[in-house]
Amino acid sequence: MILPVSIQIIPNSSVAGEATATTTDRGMNTSMPMNVSQQKKIVEYTLKTIMGQTPPMAYIGVGGTIDGQINPHLTAHVGDTVRITIINGDPILHNFNIDEFGVKGSDLNQKDQQETIEFTADKPGDFVYYCAVPGHQQIGMFGTLTVTGEATTSADSSGTKPLVAVPTIAPAIADAVSVVRNPADLPAPIGDREPTNVRVDLTAIEVNGILADGTTYRYFTFDGKIPGPMIRIRVGDKVEMHIHNATNSQMVHSIDLHAVNGPGGGAVYTQTNPGEETSFTFKALAPGVFVYHCATPSVAEHIASGMYGLIVVEPAGGLPHVDREFYVMQGEVYTTEPFGTKGNLTFDYQAMLDERPQYYVFNGASMALTTDENALRAKVGETVRIFFGVGGPNKISSFHVIGEMFDRVYDLGSLTSPPLTDVQTTIVPPGGATIVEFQVQIPGRYILVDHALSRMERGLAGYLYVTGADQPDIFHGTAITPGSGH
Repeated sequence: MILPVSIQIIPNSSVAGEATATTTDRGMNTSMPMNVSQQKKIVEYTLKTIMGQTPPMAYIGVGGTIDGQINPHLTAHVGDTVRITIINGDPILHNFNIDEFGVKGSDLNQKDQQETIEFTADKPGDFVYYCAVPGHQQIGMFGTLTVTGEATTSADSSGTKPLVAVPTIAPAIADAVSVVRNPADLPAPIGDREPTNVRVDLTAIEVNGILADGTTYRYFTFDGKIPGPMIRIRVGDKVEMHIHNATNSQMVHSIDLHAVNGPGGGAVYTQTNPGEETSFTFKALAPGVFVYHCATPSVAEHIASGMYGLIVVEPAGGLPHVDREFYVMQGEVYTTEPFGTKGNLTFDYQAMLDERPQYYVFNGASMALTTDENALRAKVGETVRIFFGVGGPNKISSFHVIGEMFDRVYDLGSLTSPPLTDVQTTIVPPGGATIVEFQVQIPGRYILVDHALSRMERGLAGYLYVTGADQPDIFHGTAITPGSGH
């Protein structure tokens, strides 16, 4: 059976803890001789969270025989009371858990915040202690508690199974906001100008956002929207990149720009704690359409939670003129709860590792670009350009607009290669991008899809509305039949 666990939280206080093993007996003087069977042994440890070493996140022992050890091996004997003090050494979210003993620590999100956890080691074996913040265990934040001795006779004598908590779905966050970037929200073309110095500021913001009607989710974003702001520059520009991390963030964030030549695409300079700012400079050496994303472990989790965008490096002289430009990116959302569940959903790290998303999204949310507010719009005769990228982190997109052909496709985002022409569907890998251009000739509603069409049933669709006069010499029918979905 699972025995009671005692947890005491101490906010923001310094502690001088030692990893010690002491013996007490209900307040009696421990110097007096006693029969071992009468003793109640208390085993005490202090662990502190650390970052920036190998592994990237870990616990470190404080005091006693485990002082300075990374993810130290803890020991106890069956029947011991184990008392573990956890100190948060970072200004980000951590916790402490041992499943087999029902230990579920509180979330500690302030530097020097601490808690003390106490439980009885009632069975022998090797047990994993770990941080349950998604991704932290997987990059190194775990260790082993070994309990020696024989199981107590009461451990399984009843024949009953331990009580297991039934997971409940929290209600949707009442003040959740839209994270959807309107596809028309992008910078103006660069045009024909000389290279210059450019400053770019992006802020990492963790936000409770609307994933679908009645459904919310904790997103990671650049500047509060998905995708992050399009960065639009010219080849030869020198860019001063500043990354800010909001003071209320619980995670470290950073940036890797695929347009940057240098280690980590800038990530080596931009691991940014909450409330802090980092920066670096780079020169744009090649034109093209490139993805940027957060590169803080677990990188895939940060991307799946919304931290991606495009940086467009225009060639000398700029891009050819078009009438309309749009900015669309595809991503995946991995939730513990099934698609369509109402409430506040939670991230599922194992589902991400298994590449089993519950949601596919354009611009951050389910069916986001089908609303009147965020649908794409053009007029008959206009030329449309869509900058399209895949944040991922895992799935390839077969981008297609139902009822249109792409007059030009700048394959893989290359602006130095001749564009493909008359293309029905274009393949875009995770971390990749493209430009598609086409003239709209017939009024009506056109649907943006990934032609892996079952993904449409999981939230992946957008609308392009075209207004203007009919063109019966190009497209004509007698009556619209029901059931087409178009």
